[in-house]
Amino acid sequence: METYPKTAAMMKRGTDFLGCETAILCGAMSWVSERNLVAAISNAGGFGVIACGAMTPELLDKEIAATKALTSKPFGVNLITMHPALFDLIAVCRKHGVTHVVLAGGIPPKGSVEAIKADDSGIKVICFAPTLALAKKLLRSGADALVIEGMEAGGHIGPVSTSVLAQEILPALAEEHLIFVAGGIGRGEAIASYLEMGAAGVQLGTRFACATESIAHPDFKKAFFRASAREAVASVQVDPRLPVIPVRALKNKGTEEFTAKQREVAALLDAGEVDMGEAQLQIEHFWAGALRRAVIDGDVENGSVMAGQSVGMVTKEEPAADIIAELMHQCEAALAK
Repeated sequence: METYPKTAAMMKRGTDFLGCETAILCGAMSWVSERNLVAAISNAGGFGVIACGAMTPELLDKEIAATKALTSKPFGVNLITMHPALFDLIAVCRKHGVTHVVLAGGIPPKGSVEAIKADDSGIKVICFAPTLALAKKLLRSGADALVIEGMEAGGHIGPVSTSVLAQEILPALAEEHLIFVAGGIGRGEAIASYLEMGAAGVQLGTRFACATESIAHPDFKKAFFRASAREAVASVQVDPRLPVIPVRALKNKGTEEFTAKQREVAALLDAGEVDMGEAQLQIEHFWAGALRRAVIDGDVENGSVMAGQSVGMVTKEEPAADIIAELMHQCEAALAK
């Protein structure tokens, strides 16, 4: 088995924290990051993360148990902060002794970090930080590690590129804190550069979406293989009052349908038929449904084919272990230069 001494040394803080061999996390992709892919990535030495998304506590309970049946290695669970049953989902994670909980989609609500860590649970909390100021606030509020994710990523994105976020946040925080970098990473050379800037590790989603173990529909995977970076576009906000987080996906009919959905929800908001919270939930439910149509049903024309700009580097279906080995090999070669 090939060893990567330079990479391993630079990832040591990350691997010690995650409890795995390689500080490469898999981004939580709804419908894709489920038991099969999560277990495959963890078994290959990376760190798989279940995407809870819109799951009920009962469904998450089953998913964690099914993942544990496929791997004895550590894995995490990604919870969406605006989920109405967030505290029940936290209880499910605690019951199963999940080692790491990732809070995504907004600032963790009051008491949520405390609920995860109550009674010295030992569970580590990972949060997403889109700015330096917010990164500091989250660390003060109890986050054990941060993921900084640039706009090149697939799915829900922030407004700033990965390279800029890395330059702003890593020099300021990486010496004392664990920071993982995500967004647009497709090769090991990029991983090497972020490790050299102080990152504890990286997170990739798009590269793993088409892994052999991914349950994504063959047509979903084919859409990735055909696509180039410029086809992974960010959604447009139609109404400034409706604070819709942009989503990056391959351009198709579904992209246009989302624009129409925003107009429809904005009209309901105007008429006073829904409040802002309900409006945002309707948008989230739209995405969950559109993503399911693409990933599970293979409707890549009308569904949402969420993909990061690194999609052009995804050219074939291969096992998760091979993807990790290739990234590590490229990273080691870059660090050895």
